[in-house]
Amino acid sequence: MVWKIGDLAIEGAAILAPMSGFTSKGYRDFIQPFGVSLSFTEMASDMGIIHGGRRTAEYIELNNNGLTGVQLFGNDPNELSEAAGIIADNNPDVALIDINMGCPVSKVVRNDAGSYLMRDPKRCGEIIRKVRSRIDIPVTAKIRLGWSDTEMNFMDVIDELQSAEVDMISLHVRTKKEGYAGKPHYEYAEGLRKRMSVPLVISGNIYSLDDAISAMNISGADAVMIARGGVGNPFLVTQVDRYFRTGERLPNPTVRQQAEWCIQLMESLSRNMDEDTLIRKMRCYAPKFIAGCHGCREHRLKLATMTDSRESLIRMLDSIVEKMGDVHIGDR
Repeated sequence: MVWKIGDLAIEGAAILAPMSGFTSKGYRDFIQPFGVSLSFTEMASDMGIIHGGRRTAEYIELNNNGLTGVQLFGNDPNELSEAAGIIADNNPDVALIDINMGCPVSKVVRNDAGSYLMRDPKRCGEIIRKVRSRIDIPVTAKIRLGWSDTEMNFMDVIDELQSAEVDMISLHVRTKKEGYAGKPHYEYAEGLRKRMSVPLVISGNIYSLDDAISAMNISGADAVMIARGGVGNPFLVTQVDRYFRTGERLPNPTVRQQAEWCIQLMESLSRNMDEDTLIRKMRCYAPKFIAGCHGCREHRLKLATMTDSRESLIRMLDSIVEKMGDVHIGDR
């Protein structure tokens, strides 16, 4: 399947979400071959870009292959436009610029950025117009249903974004107040794509192929955005990609396969971070690779608490594979 964001051809239905603390260059390099059609960087501050912050520069470093969009956050149309221009002028391989209008985290919202922007739909449109006037690559936006269940104005925001000629909209079907908790409200997105003039990417609790199929069927979206559901379960990307290309349902991977991919992720991350940071990251990642199988709770705890070197992680994974290597991971 091929669809377009502006003039940019997107081949496939599995998009990697921008996730703070997760979608580093090393992570994107690792997961790209599983079938990601478009990746997003961790969100970067517009002012960090403008002032040349070292940490911000690391956030927007592109992965080695595949289309990559840079996500920016901020609240001022002029500053966001300036930051977008700096990125586009200095990074010719950037596929698009995405404006974060959905992050619910307090440190972002209290600066009138992220999902706070949705309280002012006209400003959302103004931001898109200003950024579009500065760069020649597609400009997209990521939004939520609204601020709260009494302030659910996503259609007003969508109308303003479309009026500003946004090239694509990603919708996470929760409100700011809900954060990432509770059941996502796909009922509000029923048939949404038919009411829109631009592509729609749908997001919220995509943890299995069935979740992705349901989200696409309800909303009519062009693609799904895989976020936390793909952390430790990279084969979900392959399952989604294959199903929407051919209709084939691939079985879930075995513990043996998951262990191999966990080591591959460690190797990919190691190219862009020091050893101490790598081990801290792997204490977070590794347990997720064996989540969803019977009797794995004890092993997950050990991976989270006893990983103190690459060698110790490999030893523990080898031991797990020896005990349950051919067990298939259950749906999560």
